[in-house]
Amino acid sequence: MPPARGGRKHSVGRQPAYRLIRLLIVKTDEPERDGLVAINRARDAYDRQAWRGACEQYALADRAGLLGPHDLERFADAALLAGRDAESADALSRAHHEFLNRGDVEAAAGCGARLGIRLLMNGDMARGTGWLSRARRVLDESGCDDCAVHGYLLIPAAIRAMAAGDGATALATFGQAVAIGQRFDDNDLVLLARHGQGRVLVRTGKVAEGVELFDEVMIGVTAGEASPVVVGDVYCSVISACADIFDFRRAQEWTSSLSAWCAAQPDLVYHRGECLVHRAELAQVHGAWTDAMRELTEASERLRDPPGQRGVGVAFYQQAELHRLRGEFEKAEEMFRLANQAGRPPQPGLALLRLAQGRLEAATASIRNALDDTPSGPRRSRVLSAVVEIMLAAKDTTAARAAAAELSEVAIELPVPFLRAAAAHALGSIALAEGDARGALARFRVALASWHELDAPYEAARTRELAAIAHRLLGDTDSAAMDLDDAVRVFAQLGATTDIARIDATVGRESQARTDTLTAREVEVLRLIATGKTNRSIAAALGISEKTVARHVSNIFMKLGLSSRAAATAYAYEHDLTSSST
Repeated sequence: MPPARGGRKHSVGRQPAYRLIRLLIVKTDEPERDGLVAINRARDAYDRQAWRGACEQYALADRAGLLGPHDLERFADAALLAGRDAESADALSRAHHEFLNRGDVEAAAGCGARLGIRLLMNGDMARGTGWLSRARRVLDESGCDDCAVHGYLLIPAAIRAMAAGDGATALATFGQAVAIGQRFDDNDLVLLARHGQGRVLVRTGKVAEGVELFDEVMIGVTAGEASPVVVGDVYCSVISACADIFDFRRAQEWTSSLSAWCAAQPDLVYHRGECLVHRAELAQVHGAWTDAMRELTEASERLRDPPGQRGVGVAFYQQAELHRLRGEFEKAEEMFRLANQAGRPPQPGLALLRLAQGRLEAATASIRNALDDTPSGPRRSRVLSAVVEIMLAAKDTTAARAAAAELSEVAIELPVPFLRAAAAHALGSIALAEGDARGALARFRVALASWHELDAPYEAARTRELAAIAHRLLGDTDSAAMDLDDAVRVFAQLGATTDIARIDATVGRESQARTDTLTAREVEVLRLIATGKTNRSIAAALGISEKTVARHVSNIFMKLGLSSRAAATAYAYEHDLTSSST
């Protein structure tokens, strides 16, 4: 946003002579004297970034009728950063009119541009467009055709071009804004416009160039080269862009920096909406599901008022996904519905919910439609991963293989660990479904290395679950047991009840099938193993040779996928095979 006049370079709050003169005026009544004291306290609080205190003191001075346009601008910033949006908009609107009354056209237009862009960001399209038109008209009618405000007015145009898919126009328009900002030594404008260029580059597939520009912009942001409002805007936007391309390492780095910046300003409320969503996504990736849900609940409440804010649909969708993974299907259904109403399509999460509910036909239809409706780009990769899982469940390996191949291409074009792991997991799943256990394990090892690099425990557990199956098919029962134990432990820690239920159902079916393959004599031998008897003791008890007992034990281990007498004992107790009536 355009910086408030009297900002970093010309701080009204740092004019000791001005303060002294005002405070030494003798012939003032008590309300005015209190107002003057409040103004000075407000300016001091603003300089200390104590936003709530600045708001309260500016409000006191305002009631005394003592705020000029410069202080109204600062009041607007403090109120915005303290989460008092309505007060902020009102103060900025009044600053605009005060500057107009004083003939300061450039400052008035700057206030109008700031307010217009802010309203557009909050989803208030009509008022936002109106204020931008007013700012442009004020400049045109005054003949002021060479000032920094023109650069700010280019930003909405660049965003519209980017939304329309016209990357060349968007990039050029942001470039014009950068040039204007440089000419007028306006760091806020330069950083905003350069960050916009980065987003265009990422959107148009030039990810490496875009990310490099983000890093350059963030150096300026972290160095304090921008006003607080712009710092927060750029932080959130860059983190969002990194999350969109699954660059979670970079997103984590800037999120940590943002958290430190927020912590230094205890009164800060602004930027706690969309940024909470991004923080929650990172927390979910790292397995902190409880923290993620708390952040998302706060974010959705923050983003609901005023209505129409960006990010609320994403907050609802992420909440739905966590409910789905926890087996809370009714809550997941409701949150997917809210996400859809807020403009965030509920796929692929809704299709995966149908799969978890056992509604395979509905899941298949949903994910096919989602794939058709999702254009190429990073977001499509999430849909592709879901396509592989659902189509394998539907025994359609041809469709699954096509989705995995496309996902692999995306991972090559956008070489980040998350996509590399997702592609390897998908390819391994298909190899496993086709009976190539050794090829599947090779893919799973690649996936696990990237999941560990990202510290993504849930995704790693999903891969380990499949690796356990591959190990078992290859006869490596020890590795199979270790991988499955690790997966179940992580699922239990996270509360991933849907996954635990799937494993329980699968193991239960397999256990019953394996038990049914045992002969009556083998069941007898297994029951005696569970009592702790040796082969010699079992032979004596059954009246058969010790060599025959050894053969029975070997058959039991092979049929049940066991590797030790202890495992056989545990199996017998788990499946009620220890009583003589079994």
